[in-house]
Amino acid sequence: MRSDLGSPQRFPRVPNDRRVAAFAIDFGAASLLSALGGASAIIPLYLLSWYGLRVVLVVKNQGQSLGRWALDMKVLDPKRRAMPGLLELTKRETLTGVGSLLILLGLVNLSPTNGFILVAPIPLVIDCGLAFLDDEFRQAWHDRIARTVIIQTHRGYSLDIKLKRMVAQLGDRVK
Repeated sequence: MRSDLGSPQRFPRVPNDRRVAAFAIDFGAASLLSALGGASAIIPLYLLSWYGLRVVLVVKNQGQSLGRWALDMKVLDPKRRAMPGLLELTKRETLTGVGSLLILLGLVNLSPTNGFILVAPIPLVIDCGLAFLDDEFRQAWHDRIARTVIIQTHRGYSLDIKLKRMVAQLGDRVK
């Protein structure tokens, strides 16, 4: 499958910390939307929110979810050099959605006697851990299954750059 991706120099790679931050933005938005429905509807609302944010919005927004737009990234089918299709996005986000749902359930049921929060992140850590081990293409397991990559783009909000500037300005003011 490595030959399907082409040369690593052709795609501007995204640092893993930015990918994690974009995931966290999407996770927070989907969690917030699902919390609006109450505890009894949290699972179906989370799955619908996740699908809406990570599949439907990506299709409508040229390969960018809310988090990826905020940090100047997009998902790409490297073979076609275009945005992946609905089926590929659905495959990709089913894996990450289930993993993130387990984390949400661990956080919702957080109590001193509940150890679920300790094992809940394991599927997502295994899935995304591959991206940290892959120096060439930085593909997680869900990227490999759907045959996608995350690339940097100039289209977005540049939240990370703006936050760095704000912190630098605050540091200058303190001095």
